[in-house]
Amino acid sequence: MKYRFEIICLLLIVGLFVLTQVVGNQFYFFIGFVILQYMVMATAWNILGGYGGYVNFGSAGFLATGAYTAVALINFLDVGLVEQMIAGGIFAGLLGFATGYLTLRLRGVYFAIATLALAIILETIVAHWDYVGGAAGTSILPKRKPELLGELIVDRKAGLFGNYKEFLFFLMGTVAILSVWVARYIENSKLGRGLNAIKDSEEAAECMGVPTLRLKLIATTISGAMMGVAGAPLASYLTFIDPLSAFNLEYAINAIAMPMIGGTVSWAGPVIGALLLGTAQQVSSLWIQSELNLLIVGVVLVVFVIIAPEGIIGWFRKSRQGSSR
Repeated sequence: MKYRFEIICLLLIVGLFVLTQVVGNQFYFFIGFVILQYMVMATAWNILGGYGGYVNFGSAGFLATGAYTAVALINFLDVGLVEQMIAGGIFAGLLGFATGYLTLRLRGVYFAIATLALAIILETIVAHWDYVGGAAGTSILPKRKPELLGELIVDRKAGLFGNYKEFLFFLMGTVAILSVWVARYIENSKLGRGLNAIKDSEEAAECMGVPTLRLKLIATTISGAMMGVAGAPLASYLTFIDPLSAFNLEYAINAIAMPMIGGTVSWAGPVIGALLLGTAQQVSSLWIQSELNLLIVGVVLVVFVIIAPEGIIGWFRKSRQGSSR
């Protein structure tokens, strides 16, 4: 069937909505939101890092751009969550385009350092921007009865969702599914094949006529936009945001570690990595300090680099090839 994957995506979105209607424990939506947000981050990172071979250490900067775009819009226009996510994606995408234009001529460790510096610069700017709370941060209280296109979205009696956490979970789940669809489409398109050629040998790709800079700019813009969309609901989810939490290095490390664990050669790798590592982090945070989550990420990453350097997807492919001989 030609559109089987798209039909599965639609069924998953419907499944997410059904979950919000039948599951009563809000804690599952609380941790589910984080895992789905990690899935978007990992998928977005993999478009440039996995397909193109350009390691981006500035993921937290793009996520925070989406988050603070949402905060600025709430303070200025009091817009709804969907509009915040669209605007967050647009601004983060533009930031990705500008960053890519300035840094994509750099390669290897120089590009990684440049993207890390971008996140630090953005954090410094936000810390001195009092309109969005500055270094002290700001509290964000979600609307009590938000509406979308005239339809009441959150209300215990008459809304589509009983509370705001269910709404956030459904929105992030929908974004995660759309992100996976975009990544899969890119993987099977000329853009994906061009990025793979750049990853193998950029000089050879240029000699073959591949427009390397244009493809990298497109990948950076799409990747940044997806991270911005994922970051826009952060303030509404936490009900408080400050530069330390929004630009937390944990986001950048997780965005890299999850595709590395799942496998960077396929759209499924970041999904598997996010589900495994995100779930492990959320479950472990119930018994140990959340700061130790990075220790879990580090240990798991080292183990996978030693045992399965191409991730779970690569390990399965090698095992299948070995058994077929």
